Amino acid sequence: MDTLDLRTEADAVLAELVADPGGTARLREDQWQAVAALVEERRRALVVQRTGWGKSAVYFVATALLRRRGAGPTVIVSPLLALMRNQVEAAERAGIRARTINSANPEEWETIYQEIQNGETDVLLVSPERLNSVDFRDQVLPKLAATTGLLVVDEAHCISDWGHDFRPDYRRLRTMLGDLAPGVPVLATTATANARVTADVAEQLGTGAGEALVLRGSLDRESLRLGVVRLPDAAHRLAWLAEHLDELPGSGIIYALTVAAAEEATAFLRQRGFPVASYTGRTENADRLQAEADLQANRVKALVATSALGMGFDKPDLGFVIHLGSPSSPIAYYQQVGRAGRGVEHAEVLMLPGKEDEAIWRYFADTAFPPEAQVRQTLTALAGAGRPLSVPALEAAVDLRRTRLETMLKVLDVDGAVRRVKGGWESTGQPWVYDAERYAWVARQRAAEQQAMRDYVDTSQCRMEFLRQQLDDEGAAPCGRCDNCAGPWIDSSVSADALTGATRELDRPGVEVEPRRMWPTGMPALGVELKGRIPAGEQCSTGRALGRLSDIGWGNRLRPLLAENAPDGPVPDEVLKAVVAVLADWARSPGGWAAGIPDASARPVGVVAVPSLTRPQLVGSLAQGIASVGRLPLLGTLTYTGPGGARAARRSNSAQRLKGLSDAFTVSEELAGAVAAAAGPVLLVDDFTDSGWTLAVAARLLRRAGSGPVLPLVLAASG
Repeated sequence: MDTLDLRTEADAVLAELVADPGGTARLREDQWQAVAALVEERRRALVVQRTGWGKSAVYFVATALLRRRGAGPTVIVSPLLALMRNQVEAAERAGIRARTINSANPEEWETIYQEIQNGETDVLLVSPERLNSVDFRDQVLPKLAATTGLLVVDEAHCISDWGHDFRPDYRRLRTMLGDLAPGVPVLATTATANARVTADVAEQLGTGAGEALVLRGSLDRESLRLGVVRLPDAAHRLAWLAEHLDELPGSGIIYALTVAAAEEATAFLRQRGFPVASYTGRTENADRLQAEADLQANRVKALVATSALGMGFDKPDLGFVIHLGSPSSPIAYYQQVGRAGRGVEHAEVLMLPGKEDEAIWRYFADTAFPPEAQVRQTLTALAGAGRPLSVPALEAAVDLRRTRLETMLKVLDVDGAVRRVKGGWESTGQPWVYDAERYAWVARQRAAEQQAMRDYVDTSQCRMEFLRQQLDDEGAAPCGRCDNCAGPWIDSSVSADALTGATRELDRPGVEVEPRRMWPTGMPALGVELKGRIPAGEQCSTGRALGRLSDIGWGNRLRPLLAENAPDGPVPDEVLKAVVAVLADWARSPGGWAAGIPDASARPVGVVAVPSLTRPQLVGSLAQGIASVGRLPLLGTLTYTGPGGARAARRSNSAQRLKGLSDAFTVSEELAGAVAAAAGPVLLVDDFTDSGWTLAVAARLLRRAGSGPVLPLVLAASG
């Protein structure tokens, strides 16, 4: 078949893919260039093109053509679960049988594996996390590599630790690339890669410019009008949403920086009569599917989402994207706003930055590769174990937070220093070099990205040109549409009614604090004889916090109060008043003061304070204030027995925190007598809870001293 016939066949497949009954759809020349490279020349290609360019059309058309010529199934590696669902539906229109393997459908995996073996599947979409699953890596991945007709790496910037969205699971692709049969084409795609990330992706995937076709196009988005709305505080931002959401075209996405902020905004907008849905990391899978379907069908005005929605939502007529707070990376921001305006002539993109944004960036910024000493400590622990160690078991040996430890292990796995096996991780004994220069450079890039976002908010330059320059788009030029090019068009006013409603929503105090129920794995190895389930009679009850540090209501007021350099002092009157409101609401809530108290009407019989080395006045006055307002006796304060408690506050994972806390407190004879004599539930008061181990240790001591149920009450909770 000559090239002209192949082009005609490709256009016919595209018409089916986009449901064009007239058959007039045609691949653009740059899309055809990529398809031809994959099908005719069986080459490797790296495509860096803006969102909406049509990257999925390239790999689905190429799949159909390759399958007709006897090639094996296409494997698409993508982190975008929502987009996977959209793509499976699109592929079916073109007669392409597509299946997906991800964390949401484990019950289907065996059937899907069998369909692949039987040749009944044309496309397999795989989440990157599957690549590092032991069974998938050892049993499925080699077979896929041997039979794959086309490998597609979607969102390929995730393979680069120089990029904004590094995912170490992607590194496993290097193994699969090495196992591919000769002549199997590879397509890597991304919409958000600057020049350095592009070069890194090309190097790691073997798609360097000398070996493959590299298509890098303009990143301008002619349909988008970008603007920044400056408002004094979180209440004004919520009120502005309520005042102006109906003015925005069609339906869209409102991005929030934290789960708490997304839930607050959703609750407020619903109160104001808006059909909106929340989409966060805490949203159940069934609710996510419903929210996606509702947005697709325009049954909701907006999804209020965190980055859990990712880039993986394909709705060409999305009319707007609003950011309730500034992301920390211009590349991530460009990709998120790129969901809008793909199939319409005009879409609004607005950022509502907040004073708390940078505090939230810092809160979630613990992503740098660990120092060499901690990496070596991990390797030594694995080498000396003589058996595989689970991540919880490793926490007893390495002072790293679990998510950071898991990320480090995945990098070491791909580098060949460790290996994931049944039961955990083991050392390979292979030499490994710590690339300090690279890790330091990545950290500097993160700082530079944050500065770029500050500059984006303040710039008088064209906003689209600014973002394109951040992605090294050589053709960047003023767009003529944004608020800096065409002048402000955004009404920043809010009514008194909307502002009052937003303030009331953000002032609503109280969130639950879940207790710890299991001791961390490996504590006996640290000399702490605690393991298994915490006995019911020694557990904390479910508690309350005034707010979360990550929310935009009370979090904004509590962060300055609890900052490391904040001066100590008595609890502010407005904070104490709000804590009392939490107590009153807690008493009225179903189940009374806490689940597990036999008499649901029982009220606390006294107050006990957790001692603080950094904020003794704050905690002491909080406990005294609660006791005074509640007309309860202040039974006393736990006693520090050494510096362990101060060190424990800086520990990163459960095992290490508990080790530092295990001997940090005692109950004095006076306090033991007071709690035993009180013979009922006690309020345990502290300023902040992060891991929950301080509360767990303190509750165990009090219960053993004869107290009734221990009800934690803190100013702030993390998360």
